[in-house]
Amino acid sequence: MTPQSEFLVLAPVRPEALKALRALLAKMNAKPGQADPVNRLVPFGAFPTLHVARFVVLEDETLVDNAAFGMKPFDAPVYLAFLGDCDGPASDLLDEVACKAGASLARVFSHCKDFPADADVRAWMQKRLVSSQAYYVNWVGRTVLQVKEEAALHAALATELARVRAEGQTNPGELQTSLRAAVAANGPKLSSPAPTPLPWFLGHIADLLFGILILALAVPILLIASPLLLWILRRHETRDPELTVPIDPVRANIISAMEDHDVTNPFSAIGTIKPGAFRLALVRGSLWLLNFGAAQIYKRGRLARVGTIHFARWVIVDKGRRVIFISNYDGSLESYMDDFVNKAAFGLNLVFSNGVGYPTTNWLLLDGAQDEQRFKAFLRRRQRPTDVWYRAYPGLTAFDLARNSEIRQGLENDTMSDDDLRRWLAKI
Repeated sequence: MTPQSEFLVLAPVRPEALKALRALLAKMNAKPGQADPVNRLVPFGAFPTLHVARFVVLEDETLVDNAAFGMKPFDAPVYLAFLGDCDGPASDLLDEVACKAGASLARVFSHCKDFPADADVRAWMQKRLVSSQAYYVNWVGRTVLQVKEEAALHAALATELARVRAEGQTNPGELQTSLRAAVAANGPKLSSPAPTPLPWFLGHIADLLFGILILALAVPILLIASPLLLWILRRHETRDPELTVPIDPVRANIISAMEDHDVTNPFSAIGTIKPGAFRLALVRGSLWLLNFGAAQIYKRGRLARVGTIHFARWVIVDKGRRVIFISNYDGSLESYMDDFVNKAAFGLNLVFSNGVGYPTTNWLLLDGAQDEQRFKAFLRRRQRPTDVWYRAYPGLTAFDLARNSEIRQGLENDTMSDDDLRRWLAKI
């Protein structure tokens, strides 16, 4: 199994260079916000381990909301973020990207405040890598190569199944035999999974054991301190101002023009954490818990009950003042938000309720996101247009990827009953 990893290069942009930067980023696109895989600047399609990537200018228009919480203005730069999700170590991918597109990356990063004319692009990116506090992968171990091979297998099997059925073949076992013979004769070729890297496996086990230890130590302490912590929580919940600020229709239209060109969409957002050590501690604790669950529990197709997310991350920046949220999801933004509100509103409250402008929660897990319209307004106001977005396998949802893997498993399975075979054939 080849595990996935992520990278995020984050650098402040020179204010006077914003317009020129956006114009340069747009040259990578075939459609608004949608990267041309073979564009001359950063040919994303040339990197076979890259699942998704994006360039996004993170300009926070909600900073004015902070005054309602009595927060003093702080240095909140406009960031350029270059990020992606890949198979294997992200350092290997960045080496390859810098080798093949270093000059173009230098053109892009020259709009940033601290990029010298003679910069070593790879070293410069390395110094500006920012780690996520929580990271989610839909299916750990499913590589770009596997996705593409299994999609080709599904297409070939569908064509062959239609042919043999037209010839009158109906027995499930015979159909499986015919399909196997066709694949053996004509392909597509299916690569065997790579062995799991030993350092990653040992690290994964160590993280599990360390996480269990942390929980074992923390739970009794939190239970003892719960009366005080709940009092502090309710004090915040009942005193924090609730903001209802309308969405800028111009920006909403710009973002809408970049969405729904494919079955999957990107989401990029930045917002401010409510002031105080309690809120920051709650954010960090919630994200630690989310990261632990994503790595150890929710690694086979679903985050809680939501199965439409491919990759997602939460990143705390600006010395604990702001959070960046990035995701790749199936369907429209409206359906994405509805999915979470209907299936995991308590999880949204746990993670997002510490943000300025979030709908008021009740004992942290209740209300909040259940106020659907205010929650959606909160999320949309913090959303930023994703300037450049690349995906290695357009047209395939998370459901498609899972189905295609099941089809491959069925083709290789000699022990299925006729009923199992019929269910397998129905997936083709």
